[in-house]
Amino acid sequence: MTRNKNVYTGKPPKSFKFKHIIYEKNSYKARITINREKVLNCLNLTTIIELSTAFKDASWDDNIAVIILTGAGKKAFSTGADLDEQGEHFLGNPNDYYKWMYEFIQLHEVMRNVGKPTIARLNGIVVGGGNELNMSCDLAIAADHIYIRQVGAARGSVAAAGATQFLPLLVGDRRAREILFLCEEIPAHKALEWGLVNEVVPYSKIDEAVDVMAEKLFNKLPECLRYTKQQLNFWRDLSWHTTIGHAREWLSIHNLSSEVKEGINSFAEKRNVNYKKVRKVKK
Repeated sequence: MTRNKNVYTGKPPKSFKFKHIIYEKNSYKARITINREKVLNCLNLTTIIELSTAFKDASWDDNIAVIILTGAGKKAFSTGADLDEQGEHFLGNPNDYYKWMYEFIQLHEVMRNVGKPTIARLNGIVVGGGNELNMSCDLAIAADHIYIRQVGAARGSVAAAGATQFLPLLVGDRRAREILFLCEEIPAHKALEWGLVNEVVPYSKIDEAVDVMAEKLFNKLPECLRYTKQQLNFWRDLSWHTTIGHAREWLSIHNLSSEVKEGINSFAEKRNVNYKKVRKVKK
């Protein structure tokens, strides 16, 4: 943030010199792009911190009315945590995982309390923590080729940084359990039917659809929008704040589990998880 005549305001996007995101301001819109296309826009620690910084800056900039979050390319919006980084730095290291989790929690706090409407531009697949980012946005427009999927129970984690809290509110209890237990792909039109997104369009039309929605939001009263958002956040805040601290502690300790080790190792070795081995099923 810069200070000018005793008023804080946003900074020019290029001044941040971000490594893993692209931050742009165009008229009343701020666009934040996760720029790790080669690794399906997964989230390492640097990316998470940069995202928080960009959202904060957009919040301070009174010229910005709408914030758009998306991913680079066409393959992925985001596939959640960077499992290579997790394996190298956090697997078997609960103390540092606890610190990593803090930054992911803070990103969600910033997104929910930014005071301006946010749109998830779902340009590609939306997986794990990527879907938690999607749900922390107010609205979502998806390209018709994408799918949404939670993978925690299949990969050695629990999607307790947004999914366990927000999915029951968005899709209902039974569907939330189906998504989190079965870890199956939810195609775009099914996601629309279930309430995970607001609109589905061909990929070639997604920017046009986002611009139309952003203009509709611009043509509303900003203070009224901000307080409406605050009121709508009540159930999310209640669920989040009564569970996230416990989730952070448990996930940090669970980091030592053989389930986590098998999930990350199978990813690194490009093989299926050996569920029978983890369960120690006797032949």
